[in-house]
Amino acid sequence: MPSQPIKGRGAQKQVHNKFFEHRHDTLDEYLNFCEVEGETADTNKTKYIEVFPKTFVNKVESPDIGMGYSANPYQGCEHGCVYCYARNSHEYWGYGAGLDFERNILVKKNAPQLLEETLQRKNWQGDTIVFSGNTDCYQPIERKLEITRECLKRMFQWKNPTGIITKNALILRDLDILKEMAKYQTIVVSISITSLKESTRRLLEPRTSSIQNRLKAVEILSSHNIPVNVMIAPVIPSLNSHEILPLIEKVASLGAQSVAHTVVRLNGQIATIFEDWVRKTLPDRADRILHQIAECHDGKLNDSRWGKRIKGEGIVAQQIADTMALGKKRFLSGRKIAPMDRSHYLQLKDPQMKLF
Repeated sequence: MPSQPIKGRGAQKQVHNKFFEHRHDTLDEYLNFCEVEGETADTNKTKYIEVFPKTFVNKVESPDIGMGYSANPYQGCEHGCVYCYARNSHEYWGYGAGLDFERNILVKKNAPQLLEETLQRKNWQGDTIVFSGNTDCYQPIERKLEITRECLKRMFQWKNPTGIITKNALILRDLDILKEMAKYQTIVVSISITSLKESTRRLLEPRTSSIQNRLKAVEILSSHNIPVNVMIAPVIPSLNSHEILPLIEKVASLGAQSVAHTVVRLNGQIATIFEDWVRKTLPDRADRILHQIAECHDGKLNDSRWGKRIKGEGIVAQQIADTMALGKKRFLSGRKIAPMDRSHYLQLKDPQMKLF
């Protein structure tokens, strides 16, 4: 690795794609390979690659994730969150889970058309579709391409219940559509905020919106009666776990209706990426952080057990859960996000539904 960290990136190394025979796990090895093969040396620039999927809305099969369908306009994510569970999925596209995940973004420009095909299907019953079940639908390139905005236009046209998960204040660009969706009770927005400290944000999530701008998004969305859930996700022991109560207090004061959390889990290549990162950026706390993460997952960094992987178990995980419960009781008592209403979709699809 270079002596200086790679600016603006979460992962600090290339990691091996398990589907490939040849390995180039370090950046130095990768650059040497490029030189031998006559390729251009690494420039740390992001590439945007158009892909042409045949479907866009995906059924979520995982039994411990609270969504039925997800939709992702982009694969890979320039936000560069070092802990992101979606990194492993980039291997299925022929890329690595480290720097490749942040620098090779696959773009689905035909997503709005594919989405409309789903909404028009005879057997579609207006189930909630969550945008960003895998990677952020408001990552930086969305400002230019507006794929997510075009998808939201279709969702509002059909009055289909919509969930959004993001950590980018760019969502405020689409406030005009979200306000109209809220009138029909067909939108819930989850804003991911992992810390109140900008210094922590810059380390963990180098190309995301600032904490101040995300808090502003919570306030503005809430002021327009758009239900906002704040995701304290992930909670990383000894890194941001001490911020749970002040964070809940802050977002509650800005109008958030609910909060939720996950405990960090380091599956597949993410364990390698995260350990490399934490030892370089927080060497004084690295062992403590890694040991406490493992304590939450039966002594391992890698945890894939249904029902255990998201919230963890053991003393540290229980302390996190108890702190969350206390924060909700103190600052969010009496608040609740109402279920979304799909009757509007069903009536549009079959006007005779109005007779019942």
